Amino acid sequence: MLKKELFKKYDVPAPRYTSYPTVPYWSGEGFSVQRWEETVGRTFTETNKEAIGLYIHLPFCESLCTFCGCNRRITKNHAVEVPYIERLLQEWSTYLELWGAKPRIKELHLGGGTPTFFSPDNLHQLISAILSESEIADEPEFGFEAHPNNTTVEHLSVLYDLGFRRFSLGVQDLDPVVQETINRIQPYEKVESVTRAAREIGYSSINFDLVYGLPRQKLSSIWNTVTEVNKLRPDRIAFYSYAHVPWIKGVGQRNFSESDLPLDAEKRALYEVGRELLEEAGYHEIGLDHFALEEDALYRASRNKTLHRNFMGYTTAHTKLLIGLGVSAISDSWYAFAQDDKALKTYSEAVESGRSPIVRGHILTEEDLRLRQHILNIMCQLETRFSEAETQCPRLKQGLNRLATMEKDGLVQVRGDTLRVLKEGRPFLRNICMALDARYWDRQAKTQVFSRAI
Repeated sequence: MLKKELFKKYDVPAPRYTSYPTVPYWSGEGFSVQRWEETVGRTFTETNKEAIGLYIHLPFCESLCTFCGCNRRITKNHAVEVPYIERLLQEWSTYLELWGAKPRIKELHLGGGTPTFFSPDNLHQLISAILSESEIADEPEFGFEAHPNNTTVEHLSVLYDLGFRRFSLGVQDLDPVVQETINRIQPYEKVESVTRAAREIGYSSINFDLVYGLPRQKLSSIWNTVTEVNKLRPDRIAFYSYAHVPWIKGVGQRNFSESDLPLDAEKRALYEVGRELLEEAGYHEIGLDHFALEEDALYRASRNKTLHRNFMGYTTAHTKLLIGLGVSAISDSWYAFAQDDKALKTYSEAVESGRSPIVRGHILTEEDLRLRQHILNIMCQLETRFSEAETQCPRLKQGLNRLATMEKDGLVQVRGDTLRVLKEGRPFLRNICMALDARYWDRQAKTQVFSRAI
């Protein structure tokens, strides 16, 4: 159990570090669409023998889940599907023209929103069009996010035939009171039905998303949810902390208040109960917020120290070039980041007129690249080394100095050229990375930007 004094000391707002620098600290200095395309071409050429990752953002949902912080558009009008697919394929064509050669796709992920909002036929049209202009790498990782209420056997079959072998079900919590509070009502029977159908079709890796810290969530609801989930035995589980960020998404239509949120030690106790139940069932903690069975590739990657983390989360595919398509999608060329317009209307207008929908980005400096690798190592391998000259920079030394207090608290160990996260330090991964984050220390926000670390 986490010590209360450490919880109080380190439970501060902190980034999740799916990238470095994190999006709020992108400088924009020297960034342009032209510079971005130059870095994309550079990485594509450098990694000719490797392959790329592709993320496609499908923003539509039929109803609003009031806990969600994703970029989504609520509608029951499915006529939006085909025009949006056309825009996605137009955006994809600009990258094909830039490369002048077929890309090899290693990783393909459909996120949202609710990807299964789209009909199976339209998803087939989208993916088959992309794959017709691409090659598929060996042992590809194709996955999608799914809602238990609208994911049909036809969805599962069509995507399986296109090469998808992984998908993630948004379960969150099975307690009826919590589900009603967050407007995400999905009976256990729905989750069970989709899971069993996917197994019969042949899906090899199923992930469940669970969330702790939701409004009106109790220890009993976590206990019951994880107990029921363990019966279905998904290969992976993402057990996230609810990110309460009303300054980003506003109060909206939610039917709960701050007084309904479990806070501080009460919230952390929810995680501890869930973690204990998962470990008893044979799951192993992976990086931050993730668990996997020993048979799953994510566990093997963690043990083999080949685990990778990007804007899509933890992955076993290490692709330096990640292209994001669609409204608000983020791309990563390793040397730069770029983000598409967050507004559907202006995103669509830009693509239709032949302009790039990219509205912001960041060119990584040499220092950024070195600190990025250290933070990535911490998030994936729980340690990093800095013996070689190309791994060092003055800001790294400053970051190590900031970790002195954490070392005294028994959270990390710095010996020679190695920084290692100790067992007691696992809950504080975001804090440890924040100490190494030069961009954060240079430009600390005057208003709250991030959710709390623990």
